[in-house]
Amino acid sequence: MRESPLSADGGLPLVLQSNDAAVDLIQWAGVHRAALMAKLIAHGALLFRGFSIDSPQAFADLAGALTPDLLDYLERAAVRSQVAPKVFTSTELAADQWIPHHHEMSYSHNWPARIYFYCDTPPAEGGCTPIASERVFFPRLDPAIKQRFIERKVMYVRNYGHGLDLTWQDAFQTDNRAAVEDYCRRFNVDFEWIDGKGLRTRQVRQAIATHPQTGETVWFNHAHMFHQSNLEPEIREVLLQSLGSEGLPRNAYFGDGTPIETAMLDEIRALYRECSVSFPWQRGDVLLLDNFITVHAREPYKGARRILVAMADLHVSGALSS
Repeated sequence: MRESPLSADGGLPLVLQSNDAAVDLIQWAGVHRAALMAKLIAHGALLFRGFSIDSPQAFADLAGALTPDLLDYLERAAVRSQVAPKVFTSTELAADQWIPHHHEMSYSHNWPARIYFYCDTPPAEGGCTPIASERVFFPRLDPAIKQRFIERKVMYVRNYGHGLDLTWQDAFQTDNRAAVEDYCRRFNVDFEWIDGKGLRTRQVRQAIATHPQTGETVWFNHAHMFHQSNLEPEIREVLLQSLGSEGLPRNAYFGDGTPIETAMLDEIRALYRECSVSFPWQRGDVLLLDNFITVHAREPYKGARRILVAMADLHVSGALSS
């Protein structure tokens, strides 16, 4: 097996390629699982390239060989389709839209510690999945921004329905209101039913997280993703006029309910881009990320594109684990 950094500066991801075309990556990964997990922590991202991972099921088998605890997708924030057991399409957002860097499910009380991406169909143009390391980003983030968020945390407000975002049935994967209410009560989510059909939730979550193995502190929230400033200006204006800030499909505030200054969130988005690494997808690529250390994004693209996702190793926030 050959190992090399993707770029000359030695940053993430670490690329693994075979010296022998006959190598069965799934079997090999299972045998060398502990060493690969150590490399993942050291580098934050591993890119398996040039192997015969040629189907969603083969992708699922590889992910399962490395991390047997593959996860379903509950409390959803994006439209996805399941294509194999515990394997989903990546976010089904319009091809001309940019998805900012983020940690998977950092808005929730629990999240995957690891996330896999598989290139089933590479796009004709664009469509990369840029990644960035918290080891680069977090030390460079303005200390004043860090302090504000650490002290006040983040409140996420979501309105399910309107035909503009996920329905509560899709987000919670149930038609049972009582089941949704029970979920919300168990995990400190305030909720109210709106006009008999819609659901509004509020939840206060962390701004930072601690890596469970290394003890590193990382920036870990969705404030810059959910905040209204992440909407295109024209769309934001229309939605605010018709729904008001409280009625937007999703929005973010400081944990005490006060507004977050847009300039702070613009700085976060820009810094993630400055720290970003990107590469064109190749058919059969598998990218494994440590979801604490490494954020991911999506570039706009043209042509067909199908990137699949698997998530593993559920981590429950320390504030709720008891």
